[in-house]
Amino acid sequence: MYKIGVLGAGTMGSGIAQVAATCGHEVVLVDVNADQLQKAQSSLNKVHDKLVEKQKISEADKAAILGRIQFSSELQDFENCNLIIEAIIENLDIKKKVFAELEAITADDTILASNTSSLSIASIGAALKNPSRIVGIHFFNPAPLMPLVEIVPAVQTSAETIEKSKSLIDGWKKVTVLTKDTPGFIVNRIARPFYGEALRIYEEGLADFATIDWAMTHFGGFRMGPFTLMDYIGNDVNYAVTESVFAAFYYDPRYKPSLTQKRHSEAGFYGRKSGRGYYNYTEGTNLPEPNQDETLGRYIYERILVMLMNEAADALFLNIASKEDIDLAMTKGVNYPKGLLVWAEEFGISDLLNKLNELFEEYGEDRYRPSPLLKRMVKNNQTKF
Repeated sequence: MYKIGVLGAGTMGSGIAQVAATCGHEVVLVDVNADQLQKAQSSLNKVHDKLVEKQKISEADKAAILGRIQFSSELQDFENCNLIIEAIIENLDIKKKVFAELEAITADDTILASNTSSLSIASIGAALKNPSRIVGIHFFNPAPLMPLVEIVPAVQTSAETIEKSKSLIDGWKKVTVLTKDTPGFIVNRIARPFYGEALRIYEEGLADFATIDWAMTHFGGFRMGPFTLMDYIGNDVNYAVTESVFAAFYYDPRYKPSLTQKRHSEAGFYGRKSGRGYYNYTEGTNLPEPNQDETLGRYIYERILVMLMNEAADALFLNIASKEDIDLAMTKGVNYPKGLLVWAEEFGISDLLNKLNELFEEYGEDRYRPSPLLKRMVKNNQTKF
């Protein structure tokens, strides 16, 4: 049984530690901030108390799981770990420094993984003397509940590291997908239009936040509309990922951030966690009612959906991941009602291309350019990916 190290005792790190300990691993959870460690320990206790209360685990299970987690503020305690997952601040320089320190105290065959959502695994691995053991293992929040994990090999990663990492996380009853080390990987790349196009529609004055959210839940069957979801994730976090992906793609207009989101982030309107985002969550405040105009709602839903489907098609065109893994990632990672490639087939590849061409002609912007894959498919009368 592997001994697992987790660096960073924030929400994500403590969640990963919980998953590993629940699956029977000895876990070392390290954070240099003593207060954060204490907070994580208290939070994990409460989580397991609730699981006992709901009769999902017994008191003995709780004691065993928590007993397998060692809380520490010393990196040296990772010495005998077989896999270490880093879940700290999204800062490349800090990560590179930390990974070099981890390499110095661990065995040669210890797998060193990052939970980064958008930074280059190859760049992190460049800090190592032996970068063949670097890999991205990207969980989704909350880690104990969300089934998806993106496995991200860098160009330096060995086949053995990929195989061991995937096999281990599969054993944690997670759904793993293999993705190229490109900005945003699968989910954070393909999901950009869900937020970006919704913000664009708002900025054009076509609809308010509530109406756009209603259109996506009512017509699309999404669990949350884009503005509700951004408020849930945190506008500061979501905007930072958008900026990161935009810069990493050499400022491709498809990933251009929104000034509306930037201003909300600058104002401290982060969403639920700050009490104010696109909506006001102050107690006693009623959320605004949407304009339930069917024609407007369908236009909004279709415009955002075709952008999402185009992004999924382009990810397949560029071999970011397999068709199966792209669709799995979007259904298991962000709870989309169906895989976008399957959805595109149902929508009709020819109709999808026509809608994109209409937007491209109307706006004359590169953000609406159709994927070459869609053009080839229509040319060859191909209806399935």
